[in-house]
Amino acid sequence: MLTKVQKWGNSQGVRFPQRVLEEAHIAIGDEVDISVQEGRIVVVLSERIRGRHRLADLVARIPEDYEPSEEDWGTPVGREAW
Repeated sequence: MLTKVQKWGNSQGVRFPQRVLEEAHIAIGDEVDISVQEGRIVVVLSERIRGRHRLADLVARIPEDYEPSEEDWGTPVGREAW
């Protein structure tokens, strides 16, 4: 499949057909790692899952003795339903 490198503002980009993204299991908004290996551009789905942090990493940081509790935010101010 042939495509062109195109200029977008001050950057360059390549458009990937939907079929190619589906075969690579990459969705719009996913983070990818881009590298050059032996003169070839390689695009790989990042280990990270959408966003800045992985949920498993955040949960692992919760102390073992953590006890969740209910938080009182006061009386309703506007039209909130409590």
